[in-house]
Amino acid sequence: MNRTILLAGATSAAGLTITRALIEAGATVIATGRSAERLAPLADAGARIEVADATSLTDMTALAERVGAVDGVVPLVGGWRGGGGLAGQSDEDFDALLPALQAVRATSRAFDASIRASDAGRFAIVSSTVVNKPLAGGANYATVKAAAETWTRAVAQGYAKAARDAGTDLHAASVIFRAEGALAPDSLARAVIALWDADAAEINGRVVDLAPPA
Repeated sequence: MNRTILLAGATSAAGLTITRALIEAGATVIATGRSAERLAPLADAGARIEVADATSLTDMTALAERVGAVDGVVPLVGGWRGGGGLAGQSDEDFDALLPALQAVRATSRAFDASIRASDAGRFAIVSSTVVNKPLAGGANYATVKAAAETWTRAVAQGYAKAARDAGTDLHAASVIFRAEGALAPDSLARAVIALWDADAAEINGRVVDLAPPA
């Protein structure tokens, strides 16, 4: 797997699991986070680390210029806040969840040209099955995830349009991974690696359901 993949906001347990799996598969991993200390385990795993805020378009644009060509971008900024029914969906909780959407927007915009320039560019986000069955106690969370999915579908349309306008085959794909309940990092890692086993035209705009934790 001779690919360069950027994991944005990768200091979670899932980020470390995906990093190790990608490196084992032969990929070059660039991992970002806001803390050099929290990025240290990723560096120990073999990733190139970059201190940068995945929610900042300025940071991500500068990073895109700095790292050059990449074949894949996966924003991993996440988090959960919920409970208390509809009345308990506070503005504070909503604001705390927004960085996940901001990271999707910033990374997709900053690396748009890089993904489209690759012969197999991939952009993928992690969402949740709650978008199909939102609950009052998780309305904030479901809303942010639904918005991120909408943005990611727009990215897919952009890739398709760019290829169509250029009169070329589609080489870039934008994909949504959906987890049911708690995220299983191993399942996500396998799904990320599998992005390069499929033709871009087959997976662009597709929703992929992740296997639940064992």
